[in-house]
Amino acid sequence: MFAIVLALTACASLPPPTGELAAAQQAVTRAGDADADQYAADELSQARRALELAQTAMAQGREDDARSLAVQAAAVADLAHARSRKAVADTELAQRRAEISQLRQRLGMEDGQ
Repeated sequence: MFAIVLALTACASLPPPTGELAAAQQAVTRAGDADADQYAADELSQARRALELAQTAMAQGREDDARSLAVQAAAVADLAHARSRKAVADTELAQRRAEISQLRQRLGMEDGQ
């Protein structure tokens, strides 16, 4: 009896990776919305390609490949999102520093008058 249960358990497969595919699609969309096309184009392109391959693998019934590719797509898209957000934050920080520098110069000029 135990052998039969063990054999059936070994044959049981994971559910289709629809959740992983959806998460990957959301991650790619989130990265695109964060201007990753501008700031992390290579990573976003890799994520889109991995997602496309995952969708193809799913359509061909290669669920394990689809799952792996979807997880990869999500991870690379998350990286693109993070790099894009960092680039935007760095740009904003540089702008604020320039504004502060300009204000200090103006204040310094006013003090001298």
